[in-house]
Amino acid sequence: MKKIGLIGGMSWESSLEYYRLLNLGVKERLGGYHSVHCIMESVDFAEIERLQHAGSWHILCQLMTKAALNLEIAGADCIVLCTNTMHTCCEVIEKHLKIPFLHIARATAEQIVRQKLSKILLLGTKFTMEQDFFKDYLRQYFNIEVIIPSEDDRSKVHEIIYSELVQGKILDFSRREFQRIIKLSESAGAEGVILGCTEIPLLITQEDVSIPTFDTTQIHVEYALDFALA
Repeated sequence: MKKIGLIGGMSWESSLEYYRLLNLGVKERLGGYHSVHCIMESVDFAEIERLQHAGSWHILCQLMTKAALNLEIAGADCIVLCTNTMHTCCEVIEKHLKIPFLHIARATAEQIVRQKLSKILLLGTKFTMEQDFFKDYLRQYFNIEVIIPSEDDRSKVHEIIYSELVQGKILDFSRREFQRIIKLSESAGAEGVILGCTEIPLLITQEDVSIPTFDTTQIHVEYALDFALA
C-alpha cells in the first residue's frame, strides 16, 4: 500500500471525514486488520480563512506548496488536498512536486462522465463557485457544462459553509435552503449537483435531493485509494 499524504485542517471536520472514509475504504477492499497508510499535514484554518477573504491567494499557494513538500519529504507517495477551494493552488503545487497530486476535480469529473451527464450544478464556497479553477477543469478536459446559483444564493451557500458547517453546526433550515437551490437548478437543466465543498456532505446527502449528487469528499477518497492500492 502506498502512503497517502493529506493536507488537512480546512476544516478539521472534513479532514476527520477523509481519515474515516479512507480507513473504511481500506477495510472494505482489503478486510482483516488493514487500515490506511497515510500522513497528514494539518494547517490552522483561522489563518487560511483570513487569507482567503483577504484575497491573498499567492500566500495561500505558498502555504499549500510548503505543506505538500513537507509530506513529500516525509515519504508520501501522493498528495491529497482535503478541500475543494484550495485546489485553486493546484498548478503551483504540482510544479514543485516529484510525486502525483490527485486532483479532486478530475476524480469528480470522471464520475460524472461515467453517469453520462453533461450539465452540472456546482455548490461550494464563493471562491469555488466564482473562480474558474474547478469549472474550467471540467469544461476543458471533460466537456462538462457547469452552472452556479444566483449571486444571492451563492452568498447563502458560502455563509452556511463558513458560519455553520466548518463549525460543526448542521441545521435543518440550512438543509432546506440547499434543497431549494438545487431544485431551482433542475429547472435550469442541471442533471446533477457537485457537493463541491468537503463540508457540504455533512449537510446534504443523496436522499435529500432528486438528482444525482457527487460527494467530492467520498469521490476523492476512492480516487486516492485506487492509487494507493493499485
